[in-house]
Amino acid sequence: MSRIAGSRSEVAMRDLRRRFVPVGSTLAASMLALLPIVASRPLVPELALLVAIAWRLLRPEIWPAHMALALGLFNDLVAGHPLGQSMATWTILFLACDFIDSRVGFRDYLMDWLIAAAAVLFHTAAAWYIALLMGAPMRFSVLLPQLGVAILVYPLAARFVLALDRWRLSR
Repeated sequence: MSRIAGSRSEVAMRDLRRRFVPVGSTLAASMLALLPIVASRPLVPELALLVAIAWRLLRPEIWPAHMALALGLFNDLVAGHPLGQSMATWTILFLACDFIDSRVGFRDYLMDWLIAAAAVLFHTAAAWYIALLMGAPMRFSVLLPQLGVAILVYPLAARFVLALDRWRLSR
């Protein structure tokens, strides 16, 4: 016997999955900052930013630009950034993605990677500048390995988000 919609519980579960998987995966990526990873140099990329940018580039219709405020606030609180750093940079990045989407008629994988690289560069430079304003004497060259790793890890984050999106939309 074939069912078109399935039972009420199946429909409710699919609706919950469609709504909360993007937000939950971004919040889970933010919570990865709580893991006790000790590095002598800043090599660990900002995974929450990579996941948020991957979701925004893969599915621009699921999040308005103001969603970055809430996600950035959670990231600031969990990761220990100065309050407002991720909120401001993520919102600027989401608005920039909206601007790019309105001006460019098409995007391919290489363009998404370039947009993500520019986003990571902007976020890293903004974090460095905020740290400089707060009195941390640090050269930007110290952050270049982290920047390179983040740009090279973006395709893995995009694949992870694509797999989550396929699961989210599956029956």
